[in-house]
Amino acid sequence: MINKSVGEALNAQTNAEMYSAYRYLSMSASLSDKGLSGMANWMRKQAEEEMEHAMKIYDYVIESGGRVSLFDIEATTDQWDSALAVFEHVYAHEQKVTGMIHGLVDLASGEKDHATQNFLQWFVKEQVEEEDHSREILDKARLIGNNGPGLFLLDRDLGQRGI
Repeated sequence: MINKSVGEALNAQTNAEMYSAYRYLSMSASLSDKGLSGMANWMRKQAEEEMEHAMKIYDYVIESGGRVSLFDIEATTDQWDSALAVFEHVYAHEQKVTGMIHGLVDLASGEKDHATQNFLQWFVKEQVEEEDHSREILDKARLIGNNGPGLFLLDRDLGQRGI
């Protein structure tokens, strides 16, 4: 049976992952409004990936004998003036999620919950990849700025994301 405090923290992380998906969908819509369909596609795929993360935690809590609790997902009202602003937020958000995952690992370690520590290692590795990808896109977006041809090329490249 999963430790109560660890189970509660994992439920909160499930909510945070669903919020991330919701946030990325909002970004996708914003980018679509700007005619950046490739970037919008990238964000939509990112939203789908975040929901997969949420479900991975959801399933783990159940498999571990815990009780899943679902919370309201906070509304997202942010507006982004540019693709650069979107990707600045993405990178900052992924850094925040990394901190949350590290906090979960610390909690599981403190509770001597070895199974959860092991489970969370996948998320630790995933966050390294998430930060790397979002930083790489942000670096390109900073180089491009509002340069039309550059935005076109980045949009085209990000539109190739299939998963």
